[in-house]
Amino acid sequence: MSEASIRIQDDLFQAVNGEWLKTAVIPDDRPTAGGFAELDQNVEKLMMADLSAFAKGEKTSDIPEMKYAIELYKKALDVQERNEKGISPVLPLLEKIRGLQRPQDLNEQAADFLLDGIRLPLQIFVDTDMKDATRHALNLMGPDIILPDTTYYEEGNPAGQQLLQIFSGMAAAALAKTPLSEAEQQEYLADTMAFDALVAKKVKSQVEWADYVAMYNPMDLDQAAACARPFDLKKVLTDLFADDAPSVVIVTDPRALQEMNGYFSEETFRKYVHWSYVRTLLDHTELLSEELYSIGTTYRRALLGVPTDPTLEKRAYQVVSQIYSDPLGVYYGRTYFGEEAKKDVVSLVKKVIETYKLRVRKNDFLSEATKDKAILKLSTITIKMGYPDAVHPFFSTLVFGEEDSYFDIRKKLSRIRLQFELDQLTRPVDRTRWGMPGHMVNACYNPFVNDITFPAAILQKPFYSIHQSISENLGGIGAVIGHEISHAFDNNGSKFDENGNLANWWTEEDFKAFNERTKDMIDQFDGIPFHGGKVNGELVVSENIADNGGLGVTLEIMHTLPDPDFQAYFINWAKVWCLKAKDEYIQLLLASDVHSPNELRANMAPRNFNEWYEAFDVVSTDKMYIAPEKRISIW
Repeated sequence: MSEASIRIQDDLFQAVNGEWLKTAVIPDDRPTAGGFAELDQNVEKLMMADLSAFAKGEKTSDIPEMKYAIELYKKALDVQERNEKGISPVLPLLEKIRGLQRPQDLNEQAADFLLDGIRLPLQIFVDTDMKDATRHALNLMGPDIILPDTTYYEEGNPAGQQLLQIFSGMAAAALAKTPLSEAEQQEYLADTMAFDALVAKKVKSQVEWADYVAMYNPMDLDQAAACARPFDLKKVLTDLFADDAPSVVIVTDPRALQEMNGYFSEETFRKYVHWSYVRTLLDHTELLSEELYSIGTTYRRALLGVPTDPTLEKRAYQVVSQIYSDPLGVYYGRTYFGEEAKKDVVSLVKKVIETYKLRVRKNDFLSEATKDKAILKLSTITIKMGYPDAVHPFFSTLVFGEEDSYFDIRKKLSRIRLQFELDQLTRPVDRTRWGMPGHMVNACYNPFVNDITFPAAILQKPFYSIHQSISENLGGIGAVIGHEISHAFDNNGSKFDENGNLANWWTEEDFKAFNERTKDMIDQFDGIPFHGGKVNGELVVSENIADNGGLGVTLEIMHTLPDPDFQAYFINWAKVWCLKAKDEYIQLLLASDVHSPNELRANMAPRNFNEWYEAFDVVSTDKMYIAPEKRISIW
């Protein structure tokens, strides 16, 4: 069957997007084209043009924090100084690492190393306390591994071995720029790969990380410190927090801490030092010369399947967009997002929430007590639409001197941000902070706060337009809204209450019934062949539950419309997930992404609902058909 003759009843994704896919070209500096990526590119072009105009003095902004964003943009564009200095700016950091002779040397400097961005044998960070979402807790986890997931290290995985070789070559090229002798370079590289292999045996897989609740493992500091020896955890925390050092820490990856001597000990300390040297060097190549920048992106390009790096102008924008996310997001929202659209989408969100309550009340597997709790959670969801009313005060602290070098500016701003996040340990959770800036093409639900965020940048076609029909908008942004709300009741969100606390608000029988349906969703996707790999149903189950809920609630709304167009609804649903991707990137997503491939999201979710079959007369001989008893509707 040719693509031109694909029937919508056999393949919704290809029937809707096939003609575009034939001619679509993936940019050389990106792994994907279409859908989210196309909107992101358009926002990028728009914002790059505005930043350029700001830098030239052709435009001004009344947002005070934009001053430093614009100065950083100009610094990022000026590569002459970086090219002249080469590797020299990072050498003092590397010499600090090189000077470590024994664990005690590390312990004396570890707090400063953390703030300086030097790799430690543990990651230390502050986050919301899952059991009390009004306060923060100190979290511990093992080091990052080189490969995207522990499964890449398994025997018989050729992709893992190939990527390790590419990483090794990249590291060797970067080490060749250091003052190390050739013999030292070889030793540092060999020890880096050996240390990484040790760490990979202890840290969690992506499937394990997908379970939020399993990350909450309170441990007495004395017990955690005993596991971490010879790393002096108590001293490091005292140096960081003085009298505010916590007596209890949250261990997100217990095996990595409890078996820490498997990768960090007196015997392996030299390997750690060399690993930290190499990883810290590679972490900083983006701040150095163009040659070192290109060396440092070798592995990333191979992992994503992209042949080239972004242009200097794009890189400058991306850096500013990340560091000054709030000011740029507020600027984008005020400039390009209309109040009419904001009111319209907020109204739609409220409609989805109210309809969700009705669906919960009609639910056939929950008791009334559990339904009441679910409806309470829906009633207390906070809606963050478009962009914040004001830039968060933190961004006014991101200041630097105009005479500072690009390297020094980036290091200073990084240290300010990290110190700010650490300082939150003794402060209440700020529920006004936005999880995503206004210029990001995405949306999210935060289970620790019970809020949903819809940045202005996603509120465009095909997701949303005041010029699209309500049926099309429901199949686009409506289903996305329902998706994010459904995360409050997926296999992770279902374990948090209306205040964001980790709490069991279910009856035992109800939760058992929910878990049975969760297992059905895992089974529906597990093992589906895709581009030479297979879908891991357990890894992607939370997002598939959310897609299922998003369609369920918006299809309910469709029935209340005076003239619903179910065909337009499903066609726009498929347009939203239009995507063309590099093969390497597809394999990366299959191994590490909690979302199913876009093509499967477009095709799998609709076939669980009767409206799909009625809209296009789908029958048992069509490929987009599944038997009624195999259809899943959870929310």
